[in-house]
Amino acid sequence: MADVRIYVPGDAAAVSVGADTVAKRIQQEVARQKIDIQIIRNGSRGMFWLEPLVEVETPEGRVAYGPITENDVAGLFDAKFWSGGDHPLFHGPTEEIPYFAKQERLTFARCGVIDPLSLDDYEANGGLIGLRRALKMSPAAIVDDVTQSGLRGRGGAGFPTGIKWKTALNTPGDEKYICCNADEGDSGTFADRMLMEGDPFSLIEGMIIAGRAVGAEIGYIYLRSEYPHAIDVMRSAIDVCKATGLLGDSVDGSGDAFHVYVRVGAGAYICGEESSMLESLEGKRGQVKVKPPIPAISGLFGKPTIVNNVLSLATVPVILAEGADHYKDFGMGRSRGTQPFQLAGDIARGGLVEKAFGITLRELVEEFGGGTHSGKPIRAVQAGGPLGAYIPQTEFDVAMDYEALADAGAMLGHGGIVVFNDTVDMARQARFAMEFCEIESCGKCTPCRIGAVRGKETLDKIIAGEDRTENLAILEDLCDLMVDGSLCAMGGLTPMPVRSAVKYFPEDFGG
Repeated sequence: MADVRIYVPGDAAAVSVGADTVAKRIQQEVARQKIDIQIIRNGSRGMFWLEPLVEVETPEGRVAYGPITENDVAGLFDAKFWSGGDHPLFHGPTEEIPYFAKQERLTFARCGVIDPLSLDDYEANGGLIGLRRALKMSPAAIVDDVTQSGLRGRGGAGFPTGIKWKTALNTPGDEKYICCNADEGDSGTFADRMLMEGDPFSLIEGMIIAGRAVGAEIGYIYLRSEYPHAIDVMRSAIDVCKATGLLGDSVDGSGDAFHVYVRVGAGAYICGEESSMLESLEGKRGQVKVKPPIPAISGLFGKPTIVNNVLSLATVPVILAEGADHYKDFGMGRSRGTQPFQLAGDIARGGLVEKAFGITLRELVEEFGGGTHSGKPIRAVQAGGPLGAYIPQTEFDVAMDYEALADAGAMLGHGGIVVFNDTVDMARQARFAMEFCEIESCGKCTPCRIGAVRGKETLDKIIAGEDRTENLAILEDLCDLMVDGSLCAMGGLTPMPVRSAVKYFPEDFGG
């Protein structure tokens, strides 16, 4: 083994700003100077404003340099960075960088720390403890642990994971399935991708535990085609697990079978909805299905099916390893554990922040995010994806948990937070919500399919100054219809950004 290990992220966000070139340039310099250095392509720590972030393993721990370009590499070697030498881009110990040090990382504890495809690295950093404990437990005991932890779906709906698992466990079936919804499509979100590229074994471990809990032997990861790096890493991780006996006819020698397959979606936002995703997995057009029955009773191919988000499944190993009470100690009220928040838009320090539920939006945007990148004042933040509410600065002290946001007329969604400065036109943002629904609707129900088109047309009239009072009344009626009559959240939630924009920014609508 080399005397020194240097980490350069292979995460798509880091690669997009030159990480591959930086790694290649470091490798060339290592060969030229004949220094005994091993370069490891890890995941990202989630401090995207510092990417590419190069880390060096020293006797005192890992230290960070960033953001590094290929032109900085020669200077790093002049500074003897492989031994922690000083440099203008030196940040000291990685885990003491304030943005990172203030976090509570449970789900993302290994992300950016390990070689994503090294099972030895994964196990040395706490991996497989939860699985091996689960293999000695009864299915009902596993479900009870997950229920007691308070874990809720991290895909947006926030449904209690343990209740869903208990339903599938108690439903008879000759075949059952575990489906991971990795169709991360909300604006400003990247946590699923970051975890799959940085710690893929945690997702696989969570799926195996879920399979044992409900009696399923097959799992599918429905992964969006826009994530080629994540697709490659997940497929490679599955191959590693097959080769080492963690996947197959006898998981880790237990006698329990479990197999995992990646299926790539075609880019339909509606396939983030569970029944549409299952239709797509079956080779059909992605369309919402009428409920009941729910997937836990009749899902994929009509069999009992668990559909969970990437972050929900990847958190299960932590709960099984540390215990339900340990996880439940984080958070507040009915929102237990931690939530990976994703800061995007016009923000100085964009990236991932994993914190216990209850942190305020102001703390996330101002303390972690550092305000806007442009230096302009913040006018609004959209939380919860393209169908989430617009929140003005006067409401930034809202606690970021399911219930507090619902009381404020907003939602947590997948934890995405997009910051807009004072140049944003909120009437046009409201129009975008309706246009987005028009484009992405599966077309099955009239309130969504036609309501979005009429909503966009009505907003066009308002923006043009035509009969604003009358058209705002029509818009409100359309929003009522979409909320009350739509089959799923696509149409039912589209009014949320529209109504919040009208409520908090009436001046943009001629008010």
